[in-house]
Amino acid sequence: MRQFDFSPFRRSTIGFDRLFDMLEASARQQASENYPPFNLERVAEDRYRITLAVAGFKADEIDVTAQQNLLTVAGKKADSDTGHGAFLHLGIANRSFERRFELADFVRVENAGLADGLLVIELVREVPEAMKPKKIAVRSGSEPQAIAYEAANAA
Repeated sequence: MRQFDFSPFRRSTIGFDRLFDMLEASARQQASENYPPFNLERVAEDRYRITLAVAGFKADEIDVTAQQNLLTVAGKKADSDTGHGAFLHLGIANRSFERRFELADFVRVENAGLADGLLVIELVREVPEAMKPKKIAVRSGSEPQAIAYEAANAA
């Protein structure tokens, strides 16, 4: 993967440190981590879905944890001897994993479900009413009025 140098941007921007740190960490993590495979899907304007292929894992072996801006999905596979004999080819990955997803502000996990070897995590973005854009009515036909100011204790 191609490495990006964010130094020129860091010198000329203020308050974007977290964004640049997140991009750099994501680039480092992406180069080394590719299990389990997953899909990211935008279902609606404010709804998202993450689907992870976790074949062979049971619901009690998977831990989904949502913190402030971080979603962590971990699978812990117990080492068990199945007694099926020796494998001639072991192509189904059966190892523990941990996947991290950075979440934007106001994105929360709505639910998670496991079916047919796919872990589906539904996300929703809920912006507080106070932060949503508001339409301001523009009036016409009246002159602007001066605001009267009276000094309370004029000396």
